[in-house]
Amino acid sequence: MSVVARHELPADTEEVIVLPVEGMSCASCVGRVERALAAVPGVVGVNVNLPARAAYVTAGAEVSRAALAGAVAQAGYRVPASDDAGDAGDATQVWTDRGAAERAALKRATWIAALLTLPVVVLAMGGHLVPGLDRWIAGTLGATTSAFVQLGLTTLVLAWPGARFFRLGGAALLRGAPDMNALVALGAGAAYAYSAVATLAPGILPAGTAHVYFEAAAVIVTLILLGRFLEAQATGRASEAVRKLVALQPHAARVRRGVRVVDLPLGAVQVGDVIELRPGERVPVDGTVIEGAGHFDESAMTGESMPVRRDVGDPVVAGTLNQNGALAVRVARVGSDTALSQIVRMVAEAQGAKLPVQALVDRVTMWFVPAVIAAALLTFGVWLAFGPDPALRYALVNAVAVMIVACPCAMGLATPISIMVGIGRAAETGMLFRKGDALQRLSAVRVVAFDKTGTLTQGKPVLTDLIPAAGFARAEVLRAMATAEARSEHPIAHAIVAAAEDEGVGTGALTEFEAVAGFGVRAVVDGTEMCVGAGRLMAKVEADVSDFAETAARFADEGKTPLYVAIAGRAAALAAVADAVKPSAWAAVSRLHAAGIAVAMVTGDRQATAQVIAGQLGIRIVVAQVPPGGKVAAVEDLRQAHGGTYAAYAAKVGRFLPGVGRLAAR
Repeated sequence: MSVVARHELPADTEEVIVLPVEGMSCASCVGRVERALAAVPGVVGVNVNLPARAAYVTAGAEVSRAALAGAVAQAGYRVPASDDAGDAGDATQVWTDRGAAERAALKRATWIAALLTLPVVVLAMGGHLVPGLDRWIAGTLGATTSAFVQLGLTTLVLAWPGARFFRLGGAALLRGAPDMNALVALGAGAAYAYSAVATLAPGILPAGTAHVYFEAAAVIVTLILLGRFLEAQATGRASEAVRKLVALQPHAARVRRGVRVVDLPLGAVQVGDVIELRPGERVPVDGTVIEGAGHFDESAMTGESMPVRRDVGDPVVAGTLNQNGALAVRVARVGSDTALSQIVRMVAEAQGAKLPVQALVDRVTMWFVPAVIAAALLTFGVWLAFGPDPALRYALVNAVAVMIVACPCAMGLATPISIMVGIGRAAETGMLFRKGDALQRLSAVRVVAFDKTGTLTQGKPVLTDLIPAAGFARAEVLRAMATAEARSEHPIAHAIVAAAEDEGVGTGALTEFEAVAGFGVRAVVDGTEMCVGAGRLMAKVEADVSDFAETAARFADEGKTPLYVAIAGRAAALAAVADAVKPSAWAAVSRLHAAGIAVAMVTGDRQATAQVIAGQLGIRIVVAQVPPGGKVAAVEDLRQAHGGTYAAYAAKVGRFLPGVGRLAAR
């Protein structure tokens, strides 16, 4: 249940503050934290995510983290003092470390509780599992000794791994705001207290009621601990995608200081500094290349897995990988202003978002715990007054049963964990959701638009064709090409070398090498001069490639890049390099079509190339030659073109369920 505060501010003064919150255990806690934060002057909106143990607060610039932390503390919860990260990316790293420690502690507590509980269950209920075991226990240990052993083991369970429930639940009861911990503490505590009295002072109880229920108290704690551990595991897996994004950014940079280059932590790097990048290093900040050039792997940021060349004057962004070349970069943005930090913040906030369907769940669960306690007290009173003898025994057992079986954790956790897992898994595969409610809206999607390069295709070039001229053998030509291109840093060169390795043709002896920018390469392989490159390079070395003209034109129409090979001044071969379709792309498009969803491809490539790829995949809607800035408009055009079907669907739903219809129409 997202809370919108009454304090309104101009939109340009708002910012999102991320607070980790400790002590929350159910949706009742979420409601109390949200109401406490919404009451802080200057707060515009609050969204608390239970699995992430975090609060997203939209507030004016004058609202301090200290004021928000104080409001959380007054509600009975805690914002860790050690956390000073207001940025979602920084906060995610804090949650990751804290979450790993919490999972380890829960795992240890669960194992301890289970090992201590197992003997209690065997002593108390072994006869139900193994016929005759109860008689054997009674004949060897005796009922009294068995009860004292169970008392000792159950005391350890409640006082050691189960202490957290009594500590947190007791505090919640004292505040008059019972939560799930209070339910566990009351249920397990009541069973334990009754059993302890029956063991240590049975004369206090009515005749025939001195029975022990230690196994109930121990099993309650163990099962709830197991549930908490599984929840923490699910949350940890859901946050893994954001953690991987955070890990893309290095922790230090080499910065020029006068004539020296010094290693500095990122916090010390300032806008305007000049940093140096070596091959194989990730970019720590956003900036502009001022010296050198290189190819960058930007797939983690843009989804474009084809390496992109960056020269002087070109921008580079944090988290991208410098594959080759030594460069100097002038810093333009640092810290939370970098594109990587903004993506991390977007994913983290999307994971913390609440779907419209969760509003109902939160409203129910917020009042669920007090209602359950009231129902348990009513059950106890009714059984005590009207139940059969021994009435006290039945009253206690049924009251405890009401408190335990009515656990609201599943309702309160199912939706937010689903959001986190879904968005986290999508981020791992390169899909980013700007808002969590996009997951819910996916059910009504009528058209899906794909980018081409790196999404439907491999995103890297591969050698698709090699046609030798008369008098030349394929293996001979490929061997010479790979020998020459092994020195080149161009992605097409990598494709040729990879093809030679796959075919096992090996390499020759390279004595000379020259990369001609915009043309190709010239080299001397095994004592013979050769060239690999575009048609203009062949014209430059006066190699006649007219016999390949028709085939080269066909390759171009198919979306391939033609390359010519000349050996000793003669045209030796025509090769083609292309970005091949992913094996999984056809299956994905087919499944969407089978589901009645139209598939479109939006790409910056020329129409002919786009149509070739679309034809291979069975995509009928192609929007080509779209600049990066025009893809939003292209998607909007697709939405308008296919919105009629969706609008009719929403209207049809609305006739039967008006509320759902209005939601779909939005």
